Amino acid sequence: QVQLVESGGGLVQAGGSLRLSCAASGSIFSINDMGWYRQAPGKQRELVASITSGGSTNYADSVKGRFTISRDNAKNTVYLQMNSLKPEDTAVYYCNAHVITAGLGSLYVSWGQGTQVTVSS
Repeated sequence: QVQLVESGGGLVQAGGSLRLSCAASGSIFSINDMGWYRQAPGKQRELVASITSGGSTNYADSVKGRFTISRDNAKNTVYLQMNSLKPEDTAVYYCNAHVITAGLGSLYVSWGQGTQVTVSS
């Protein structure tokens, strides 16, 4: 019903920057919260940042001041600008969206397939 497609991951040196994008498509009436999570090897998936439809944001303490989440509601897209990257930011990054579907108006929580971010020291 709803698909999320991520892009923008890759390999970067410590101190560098990357920008992740995630576009939602499918049977969408509206999207409430959108967010980015990450999962490093051997660790649980954790919230990195989230943003409401109105633009209010929330960040994990570990990324405050370095990462910025934003969204384009007209394009059903969420972004994550990552600056001053550290080796400990290495993980698979997943986007997440709380979608109100067209037609039935059901709440559908959708996940992207994940994009690898690797930060070398």
